Amino acid sequence: MRRLLFVHSRNVAFHDIDREALRERYEVEDHFQPGPRPDLRTLVAKVRRCDVVFGWFAHWHTLWALALARRLRKPSVLVVGGFDTASMPEIGYGHQRGGIRRLGSRWTMAQATRLVTNSHASLREIERNIGSELASRVRVIHHGVPDRFGDAGAAEREPIALTVGIVIRDNLARKGLRPFVEAASSVSDAGFVIAGRWADGTHDELAARAPLNVRFTGWLPDEELDDWYRRAAVYVQPSLHEGFGMSVAEAMLAGCVPVVSTAGALPEVVGDAGIQMPGTAPADVAEGVRQGLELGPEARERARRRVLEEFPLQKRKEGLWEVVEEALAAGGRGRR
Repeated sequence: MRRLLFVHSRNVAFHDIDREALRERYEVEDHFQPGPRPDLRTLVAKVRRCDVVFGWFAHWHTLWALALARRLRKPSVLVVGGFDTASMPEIGYGHQRGGIRRLGSRWTMAQATRLVTNSHASLREIERNIGSELASRVRVIHHGVPDRFGDAGAAEREPIALTVGIVIRDNLARKGLRPFVEAASSVSDAGFVIAGRWADGTHDELAARAPLNVRFTGWLPDEELDDWYRRAAVYVQPSLHEGFGMSVAEAMLAGCVPVVSTAGALPEVVGDAGIQMPGTAPADVAEGVRQGLELGPEARERARRRVLEEFPLQKRKEGLWEVVEEALAAGGRGRR
């Protein structure tokens, strides 16, 4: 069995999903590097042992790993699309705004034998912010979303609008936490729930201006988060940037009606199975929630069916296996 080194800097669900998918075909060794400085001795030993390097995001952790892979003539696969490909100076987001992070992320992408992104929207962003030459090397493989909800779409729902995300200052605008909270006062007959850990003082700021129908859960174990997915009638994502929208897809599988902005890949994920808001102002969010709450079981089933049909886990697995095999066949030489 070929040995694969899995390189990442965050413990998030979609990394876990990919790692487990790759374990079905390869002997996977994990390399977790949360900061910019690697343990080079350990990393060199791991790269030497592996047949292929698989990395998530073009950042400092993958820069070192892919540089070593290329020097040691080992093939590599890099998944990009998010902060590494974005350029949004208006909210201070994205490596492609300039400076050393732009140089580092572009250099890292150039080292990879094969490049993958998770949506056609991300591919367009790569072409817009980095260029058509790099974009021509990128393959779109949508996320696969495991179905852990069964027939949850048929269950009765409470008048709850749910959003999931870390309560941190960067997410006030990027994930739309501020307009979500401000919209709650206009839909007083519904509960507004933010599920996610509190990473700085942003929670205190939001809570101070939140009406009584807003609830902050803090960090939740998976079972409790899934319970909120099953209870909520509506899932809201008023983001300014999304490379895919995994929480939206999970909520749709659970039978929530999605209410989303038109940013990034959100229209690609939701399609005609939800409500796309014309903007992300509190009034837009409030109207979207009202529309979503009016919809019934048929809309919930349509949302669930879209994810099952468009983003099955098996399709993601097969796409990743194929691109890893292509990288292995190319060896340390091929970059296209």
